[in-house]
Amino acid sequence: MSLPNGFLDDLRTRVTLSQIVGKSVTWDMRKSNLAKGDFWAPCPFHQEKSASFHVDDHKGFYYCFGCHAKGDAIGFVKETQNLSFMEAVEVLAREAGMTVPARDPQAAAQADRRSQLVQVMEEVVRFYRLQLKTAAGAEARRYLADKRRLSDDALERWEIGWAPDSFSALRDMLAGKGVTPELMVATGMVARSDKDQLYDRFRARIIFPIRDGRGRAISLGGRSLDPNAQAKYLNGPETELFDKGRSLFNQSRAREAAGKGKPLIVAEGYMDVIALSEAGFTAAVAPLGTAVTEDQLRLIWRIAEEPIVALDGDKAGLKAAERVVDLALPLIEAGKGLRFAVLPPGLDPDDLIRAEGPGAMQAVLDAARPMVQLLWARETEGRSFDSPERRAALDKRLRAELARIADPSLRSHYTDEFKRLREGLFGLHRPFQPYTRGRRFAPPGGALATTRSSLLAQAAGPVAETLREAVILATVILQPGLIHRFESALERLELTGDDHETLRRLILTHADAPDLADAIRQSAPAALDALMARPHVALAAPTRHVQDPELATLFLAEELAKLEAWRGARREIADAVEDMGGLPDEGLTWRLTKAAEARHRSDKSGPNDSADLGEDRAALSRHLQSLLDSEVWVKKNR
Repeated sequence: MSLPNGFLDDLRTRVTLSQIVGKSVTWDMRKSNLAKGDFWAPCPFHQEKSASFHVDDHKGFYYCFGCHAKGDAIGFVKETQNLSFMEAVEVLAREAGMTVPARDPQAAAQADRRSQLVQVMEEVVRFYRLQLKTAAGAEARRYLADKRRLSDDALERWEIGWAPDSFSALRDMLAGKGVTPELMVATGMVARSDKDQLYDRFRARIIFPIRDGRGRAISLGGRSLDPNAQAKYLNGPETELFDKGRSLFNQSRAREAAGKGKPLIVAEGYMDVIALSEAGFTAAVAPLGTAVTEDQLRLIWRIAEEPIVALDGDKAGLKAAERVVDLALPLIEAGKGLRFAVLPPGLDPDDLIRAEGPGAMQAVLDAARPMVQLLWARETEGRSFDSPERRAALDKRLRAELARIADPSLRSHYTDEFKRLREGLFGLHRPFQPYTRGRRFAPPGGALATTRSSLLAQAAGPVAETLREAVILATVILQPGLIHRFESALERLELTGDDHETLRRLILTHADAPDLADAIRQSAPAALDALMARPHVALAAPTRHVQDPELATLFLAEELAKLEAWRGARREIADAVEDMGGLPDEGLTWRLTKAAEARHRSDKSGPNDSADLGEDRAALSRHLQSLLDSEVWVKKNR
């Protein structure tokens, strides 16, 4: 709905952001300056110990220098309480003693209806809680006390109830309170038969209330005590209040506990969450009768950056873990990941805690594995890699998984981890290593004279770096077979030229396309045409000798090495200059000298050098290798 002009501005001026935020954080008084309206605290949106979350009361905005969360009072309430925009406005309006302007009749009717449904649901919860205390609930009380070891206080905390074995107990109670049949059915707690008869949906079941992020009752879950029941657990149906795929059991309490530093645990069911919480693991949630959905995963990440998914150690539990991995892989990014705690076979968290105590559960959580390890295990465990074909098939599958990761930085780290695990699996290094700083790579040949006489050799400074980027990108487009060999170097390459980032992304995305250039042209024709039309690209050896992949390999390795040497030297010089402060000392002078020498050695290879490289490919290989191995631009301990 639209609000009258000026209402939101008036609302923002009447509420004090620090008071709103202060309900969720503890201010760092050593860093804060109350007189200036300057407040600092650990961020409520991600777990941290330092105070990187800043509130500026005068401007009415917050910003986290860690996770980059930002916004105003409305945004803060919306994010921390999982509310819609209008719901957040209503919360703040109540705080400020303001009345939200009347909404249009349709919106008002919808909000009133939701309020009515919530009120009916609260009546349902109270009714079933009372039923647990009656003689009809005796068997359920024994089960909860003897089998689940839940105290009376725990039963109250979790509002656990009992649905009597009756088709009409709840229906009659609600009718006695004036609830219309239409509202009863709309809650999902009362169903309508084909013969238009109303009957209770839950019968002879232990009842677990399901509440939303604001603590409002929105549905129920029920567990049957009958071993022959068709369904042991039953959830309420989808309603105007309840969307299974967008809800979590214990969401509100878990968010509060996670905000106080408790690790967030994602379990499978109600009793697992209750057992974990009663044992001290209070930041626990569970999906509601379905596999974790994308919306639930996003909700989970809003509570904690790296939750632990606790799964049964049987085959079904591992399959569930794989489904979560497949769901999360395109969504993970820096600051949003998952760890997996696999329990002993045949045990769930509730079983383990009852059998061996909280310490055993803590040990399982401490051994939680990062997602990359589960992904690797899925692709390798139980397989043989005794032939080049099988190893190549593994590489292909891993590349396909990596391609699903949208975050380039994270994809690069996953690539490095897969390479490390691969080397451990095969007991050897890959025959062709991509160029990465700090790793050895010797090109198979040497540079041609045309390379040294090109525009690249004549240019200097940032212009030359941009030219090198261009010929590197053009080379891999013309020789796509080199992409996987130099993939890490391409991912880490600092790009400065226009459209270079776009071209790099398309190169890596379409690395396995039958025609890479055509695939890139479909997405960025102007960028590709501009790249190939540049004179220094047209004159480069790989462009003029497209049928010579060996030359392209050498050329690419050389340009990457030179670009890294230039930028390493420039960084060292900049650091040294910054360190000077006053007069340069002998150590700083040495660093500057070595940095300059490194750059010149990477630029020149001619008869005045210690070795006449000329057309001698082996000599150039040794020269490039020496630059990479020694990292001469870095000051050595003397």
